Amino acid sequence: MIIIADGGSTKTNWCLIDSSGKKIYFNTEGYNPYFVSQEYIQSSLKKGLPEDLVLEDISEVHYYGAGVHNEEKAQIIKDAFSHFFTKAKIAVGHDLLAAARALLGTEAGFAAILGTGTNTCIYDGEDVAMNIDSAAYILGDEGSGCYIGKKLLTDYVRGLMPENVRQEFWNTYKITPDEVMDRVYTQPLANRFCASFSKFAYDCAVNLEYLRGIVKISFVDFFTNLVSKYPNYKDYSFNCIGSVGYNFRNVLEETAQEFGMTTGRIIRSPIDDLVKYHIEKAKGVTE
Repeated sequence: MIIIADGGSTKTNWCLIDSSGKKIYFNTEGYNPYFVSQEYIQSSLKKGLPEDLVLEDISEVHYYGAGVHNEEKAQIIKDAFSHFFTKAKIAVGHDLLAAARALLGTEAGFAAILGTGTNTCIYDGEDVAMNIDSAAYILGDEGSGCYIGKKLLTDYVRGLMPENVRQEFWNTYKITPDEVMDRVYTQPLANRFCASFSKFAYDCAVNLEYLRGIVKISFVDFFTNLVSKYPNYKDYSFNCIGSVGYNFRNVLEETAQEFGMTTGRIIRSPIDDLVKYHIEKAKGVTE
């Protein structure tokens, strides 16, 4: 049996493929090694893995995760997983590679992630050929849920949020500006906290012009500072994975068009297409 997992900063989607080819899906929280330790991951997996999962029967684990930028970060994941999948070969890759393989399969092209964080690349059909660093949530991550959330929170803390939106924001979260500052600057996982407010921009039915404007600015910044910096970027279609890109895809498609890109695939999660990629790859090896 093999497991394929796609891990963002907030959530990890897992798929177990048993010996008969049956697929079993489950979720745990996300494990970005920039923000969580090996011990944290192990504690979370102990609580999050299905109780009826026979760990000794797993022969392969293919994990793609946010924050796996180098071998040091990948090793944090490997060491944590090895405590559970003791008989499995564990392969750890970047979530950007997962996005590219899910979106494009074995075709070359442009792929992006717009979820809690942001990432982009040119894919050669097998691996990431070029990547401009998103600079993470403090310095960059334009267009992400965290970026949208930060813009909303900044307006809220500064008193710049329109009054009708501010009232709806208070009714929804019951959080004061001082509490926002405390959560962002003194408590862990500030990226997840900020990103959680992007849902408000999607759900709130008050002053849609203001909320759409926040999202639009975030996507314009994304294309200006990241996408358009790739050589000949207009030669590629725009393909994207992630809840933020999917939920705001009408604004995203509009922005891509303004920057001269046609829109390809925009999907919420890569897990189904990623599973398909690995199944087809395995068939290719055995045939």
